[in-house]
Amino acid sequence: MNKLLATLIAGLFATSVFAATAAPAAPAAAAPAAVTAPAVKADAKETKVDAKADAKEQKADTTANAKVADAKADATATKAKAHHKAVKTKAKAKASAAEAKEDAKEAAPK
Repeated sequence: MNKLLATLIAGLFATSVFAATAAPAAPAAAAPAAVTAPAVKADAKETKVDAKADAKEQKADTTANAKVADAKADATATKAKAHHKAVKTKAKAKASAAEAKEDAKEAAPK
C-alpha cells in the first residue's frame, strides 16, 4: 500500500512539473502573428480552389443527370414505337390468318 501511495504521489509531482514547463512554451508560439498571415492567405486560396472544384463537380453531375434523363426519354420513345409496330404486325397477322381461314372455307368442297 505504501508503494502504491508513493507511486501516485510521484506521478502527481511529475505531472505538475511537465505542466509547468509546457505552459511558457504556448505564449512563445503565439508571438509570430506576422508569420500566420501568409498561412491565412494560403488557407483562403485553398478554400477558393476547393469551392471551384466542388462547383465543377456539381456541374458535371448535373450534365450527367441530364444525359441520363435524355437517354431514358429516348429509350421510352423507342420502346413505345416498337410496341406500336408489334401491335400493328400482330393485327396484320390476325387479319391475314382470318382471311386465309375464310379462303380455305370457300375453297373447301361442299
